[in-house]
Amino acid sequence: MVYLSSLFFLGSDGQPSNARAKKNKKSSSGLPSRRSQWWTWTTVLINIAAALFTLDFLIRGLVLFPSTDVSFSRIGYVSPTTASLLLREPDPAQLPVVVSYQEASSPSSQKWTQEGTVYKLDNSTDFTAAVVLKNLKPATHYRYSLSNNRTGTFVTAPRPGSPAANRLCFVTSSCLKPNFPYNVFSHPLKVPGIEQMTEALGKLPALLRPAFMLFLGDFVYIDVPFRFGSSMDHYRSEYRRIYSSPSWAARSVNGPAIDLPWIHTLDDHEIENDWSQGNKTAPYPAAADPFLHYHVAANPPVPEKAFAHPDDVTYFSFINGPASFFMLDTRTYRSAPSHDNSTILGYAQLQSLLAYLATPEPAGVHWKIISSSVPFTKNWRVGTTDTWGGFLNERRTVFEAMWHAEREVGVRIILLSGDRHEFGATRFPDPILELPPSALQPNTPGLGLHEFSVGPLSMFYLPVRSYYQTDEEDVSVKYAPDGNSKFGYIEIADGVDEVDPTAPNPVPVRSSIFTYSLYVDGEVVWKYRLSVPLAPAAGKDATQTSGKNASLPPGRVLEDKLVQEGWDVAVKTAIGRTEELARRVMKTASEVYHDVSARIPGGRETS
Repeated sequence: MVYLSSLFFLGSDGQPSNARAKKNKKSSSGLPSRRSQWWTWTTVLINIAAALFTLDFLIRGLVLFPSTDVSFSRIGYVSPTTASLLLREPDPAQLPVVVSYQEASSPSSQKWTQEGTVYKLDNSTDFTAAVVLKNLKPATHYRYSLSNNRTGTFVTAPRPGSPAANRLCFVTSSCLKPNFPYNVFSHPLKVPGIEQMTEALGKLPALLRPAFMLFLGDFVYIDVPFRFGSSMDHYRSEYRRIYSSPSWAARSVNGPAIDLPWIHTLDDHEIENDWSQGNKTAPYPAAADPFLHYHVAANPPVPEKAFAHPDDVTYFSFINGPASFFMLDTRTYRSAPSHDNSTILGYAQLQSLLAYLATPEPAGVHWKIISSSVPFTKNWRVGTTDTWGGFLNERRTVFEAMWHAEREVGVRIILLSGDRHEFGATRFPDPILELPPSALQPNTPGLGLHEFSVGPLSMFYLPVRSYYQTDEEDVSVKYAPDGNSKFGYIEIADGVDEVDPTAPNPVPVRSSIFTYSLYVDGEVVWKYRLSVPLAPAAGKDATQTSGKNASLPPGRVLEDKLVQEGWDVAVKTAIGRTEELARRVMKTASEVYHDVSARIPGGRETS
């Protein structure tokens, strides 16, 4: 308003004409000027347009799509014999909702099985309900139908120990925001990343269809770009708007996007940026309500050893084919970071994770996959304390248990994370290996626990470089910051791999092979392989290549299409390190100040 009001005084600034002329010659085109009226009014129109676009981005979805009447259904966790179905139906005329299913292979000859009837839906759960479909056949394609005309399909997990259980494909990502990047002509609730992912996955052979999406937090952004409130209804409305997105109807040969089962972890933007105040402080209780109803209700079961009452647990564990999963909650139980006793997991969850790591897996399960909403690596130098980098003592405890499990339990451990709007692959070598410096150089594949951190599925990416290696504990493997849509596609399957591909005569051995494919804006740009030997290599004892004390092969890059770093990278890296430099300067200045104060007579006491 101030800017627009100034336009009325273009010729009335109270200055002599010659003085005004001199001033106008020096005026920039961004300021109202009588002598540059064409540029002035062009600037006015640009500023008005920018303001209207900003307003449109902020409130069009909020005002035009309150989504109180959204009705949908989706599949969450799927086991060999069950499938968790979540539905929302606010229209009382549709009640009761009858849930049925049948095998999809031959629908004409298959009878519908009625699983259950939902008689009541009300505001206590925001009109949602979860129904578990039971008595299903393993590795079977099903369709379900609701009496309110909602339908979908899903595939059950394979029976443990069966040939189908040797293979698993799934996708992982984090962070999504409707209509980002902003497009004035786009539907305000469109999520481009979901559509790109659906199209990309639709190009895969049927055998490689992903079993589920492991989504690692920031499903909603309550505080980006602006927080309109902190009530329970504000949080619920964000979930409703996401599930109102037309992008869920995007189709491929696998069906609509909504048919891909999603399982979820919680992160900060579903509560408040960099949240670390526990699960009792406001606004956590209001934020947790829709997360429980929309996501936890259809998530996997809690661990057998949860060390807490199941109703108070938001971390999960399950097995699918050759992999066992532990889904961490790194928000609900965390304390303030950067203290000796800081915890990111809380006592019960930490004990549950340690018990899980120490427990041998059933025959045929060769991978323990740990998911975290924030990265384990401290190589991200911006906002490091919000990651595991702010909880290094607890991280060390967890890493020691993981290294021990790889040596003694006979599994290989993979870490998956999100949050950063960038991709980073990092490895954490076991100190007992005593690797030479040449094996710990930045941007190298090799031995160690491996973490793959990816995001966003549909959001902005950072224009500066914020990830780099600073020591030999966190060895960078690959960094890919660019791209508004990123996800990881993971395939685990039996095959033949080389125990030591760097040897003069590599020895092939039957293995369970983990392949990570990074997709950026719908295209594969990088692939990486890890493996677990399932049989002894020629000339080696079985205990050296399989089971306990296994010598796990190093990881290796299979494909790399990423653009080589150019001249701009140094500039972007320097900008990205500004926060770290400022923090170090402030810390040093504070230490000097306190030290000097302690030495001056009358200063603070040194006792």
